[in-house]
Amino acid sequence: MAGCTTGAMAVTFAQPTDVVKIRFQAQSRLLESGSVKRYSSTFDAYRTIARDEGVRGLWKGALPNITRNAIVNCSELVTYDIIKEIILKNKLMTDNMPCHFVAGFAAGFCTTIVASPVDVVKTRFMNSTPGKYSGAMNCALTMLMKEGPTAFYKGFVPSFLRLGSWNIVMFVSFEQIKRGVMKFQQSM
Repeated sequence: MAGCTTGAMAVTFAQPTDVVKIRFQAQSRLLESGSVKRYSSTFDAYRTIARDEGVRGLWKGALPNITRNAIVNCSELVTYDIIKEIILKNKLMTDNMPCHFVAGFAAGFCTTIVASPVDVVKTRFMNSTPGKYSGAMNCALTMLMKEGPTAFYKGFVPSFLRLGSWNIVMFVSFEQIKRGVMKFQQSM
C-alpha cells in the first residue's frame, strides 16, 4: 500500500512536469524530421498546453501515470524483498552490498516487465494530439489492434537500464543507510 500511495501522490503533483518532458522529447524527434518547433522553452510549453488544451491538458494521462507509478513502486519493493530473501535463504550470498546490488538489479528487471505496457500507453496517450484517443484504454486497444502485443514493450532496454540502475542505487543506498541507523541506535 505504501508503494501504491506514494506513487499516486507523486504523480498527482508532478504530472504537468511529466507532460512537458514527454512533449519536449517528442519535439526533438519531430525537429529532426524537419517539423516546426512547438515550444520555445519549458515555460512556453506549460503556457501553450494550458492555452490550447486547457489546464486539464497539463494533467493529460494522469490516470495511466498514477497506475504506472503505483505498479513501479509496488513492484520494486516487493520483488526486491522476495529476491533478497531467496538469495539469503539459499545461501547464494550474504547480506551485504553485492547481494543488495543483485537484488536491486533483478527488481529493476521485474519492474520493467510489469510496468512497460503501462509506461508505453501513458507516453503515447500523453503525447497524442487532442481527440486522437478517447482515453488511455482506447490508446491501449488501438496499439494492440494496429501493432500487436510487442508494441507494449517498445523501448524496453532503455527503460530497463533506467529502472535497473535506479533500483541498484536506491536499494544499495537504503541498505547502507539502514545499517548506519542500526549501528547508531546500538551505540546509544
